[in-house]
Amino acid sequence: MSIAIVYTRAKNGIEAPLVNVETHISNGLPSLSIVGLPETAVKESKDRVRSAIINSHFDFPSRRITINLAPADLPKGGGRYDLAIALGILAASSQIPAKVLQHYEFLGELGLSGELRATQGALSAAIQCSRVNRTLVIAPDNLQEAILCEHAAVITTDNLLQLCAHLHGRQLIQPAVASDMPAEEPATDCTDLSDIKGQTHAKRALQVAAAGQHNIVFCGPPGTGKTLLASRLPSILPPLTHQQMLEVATVYSISGQLGKHGRYQRPFRSPHHTASAVALVGGGRQPKPGEVSLAHCGVLFLDEMPEFQRQVLETIREPMESGEIMISRASQQVCFPASFQLVGAMNPCPCGYFGDPERNCRCSTEQVRRYRDKISGPLLDRIDLQVTVNRLSSRVFTQTEHDTKTSEQIREQVARAWQRQLQRAGKTNARLNLKELDIHCALSHADATVLHQAIDKFQLSPRAYHRILRVARTIADLDEQDHITSEHLYEALAYRALDKAIT
Repeated sequence: MSIAIVYTRAKNGIEAPLVNVETHISNGLPSLSIVGLPETAVKESKDRVRSAIINSHFDFPSRRITINLAPADLPKGGGRYDLAIALGILAASSQIPAKVLQHYEFLGELGLSGELRATQGALSAAIQCSRVNRTLVIAPDNLQEAILCEHAAVITTDNLLQLCAHLHGRQLIQPAVASDMPAEEPATDCTDLSDIKGQTHAKRALQVAAAGQHNIVFCGPPGTGKTLLASRLPSILPPLTHQQMLEVATVYSISGQLGKHGRYQRPFRSPHHTASAVALVGGGRQPKPGEVSLAHCGVLFLDEMPEFQRQVLETIREPMESGEIMISRASQQVCFPASFQLVGAMNPCPCGYFGDPERNCRCSTEQVRRYRDKISGPLLDRIDLQVTVNRLSSRVFTQTEHDTKTSEQIREQVARAWQRQLQRAGKTNARLNLKELDIHCALSHADATVLHQAIDKFQLSPRAYHRILRVARTIADLDEQDHITSEHLYEALAYRALDKAIT
């Protein structure tokens, strides 16, 4: 009886659970069977592995070969198991030493010539390998994402023959280290908040949103700069921390999009309004992350929000609160991170000119209400800042001087506000729970009375009440004040424009 065990990793959301590839070679008619809940791509690996072993000048055993992928109840898909299966066959047939395999985990798809090809999710596997002190063997194309995990031991190999020479100790492959990673090139995007003339109120609201990671929506006529304002938000946000970078990179790694943006730049996702619910929150037969997860630790911008299908918009309500999205299927449940900052843009009515004294709005009252009702009250409640963006006078565009701060200057103020929040509560103000609100957002008796009167007048929900407190706390942090004052509270109340308009 010849048995060999090789370690590899599956892909289950952002997790990489351990899979034991158990290979048994016994007497009988020549055959190769794979068990352990393999999907079609895994079942097809038998032909790729056979050709790879033969073309790498090894003997393929003419005996009965049984391969078990344990645990058996974990779905397994893709070609990521090819390398581990091939090594299991070689070890069980005594063509390579079996004992040395216990120190490694193997991940990669094999070509017919024995060439090793990249797979998705190498970063998740590297993180898990570092926790159990094993060396991860991957294809060269996966190296740059795997060594993002600084503590992981990673080696790369071009083909099966080269790897077997390393396992025999004849031609050792040196592990890669994090210093091998090329330096990140500076961002080439020259967009700056100072490029936008006028709209002082909207730019102030954007600064407040950045300082507390608050959700924000801009409402105004076409051409007033709503999309421009939203696109400038990443320029005033602090860069990702190393831990956040790993979380973001892991999501992009399993979706096959890693390397499309800077390592420490916050993601900015802007799906078209024709996007489906699955595209927005993720899903599929083999669940993949959607736009809310690709915007993790960054910005999700929904332009022309009322043009999205209402049921699509409703799907983001839960992740806006919880910071994660659970995709449930009959065979498995997958949890993706989704701690994003929502930025929306919308017109006040179908024609776009409702309330503009210089343009004749052609929409009836019922059309306006029906248009705005596409954004439900529960979703609007979860948006902290609701800002009206008015049409600018033509004189603004001819001004040669303006006193707008640059994105770098605002980013420094935002970073200081973040630092105050992290030192005080360990999180930004938008993430404060109810107990923390009572501690850090206490109001004087007079201010509490004013807030209660505003809540009663505009019939705001308790959730809106708490969000006004969070925004007031952020404004106080920007002013470097320890307590919320009347000015901070009044400014926070001014950022509920849509509540007032709909009421």
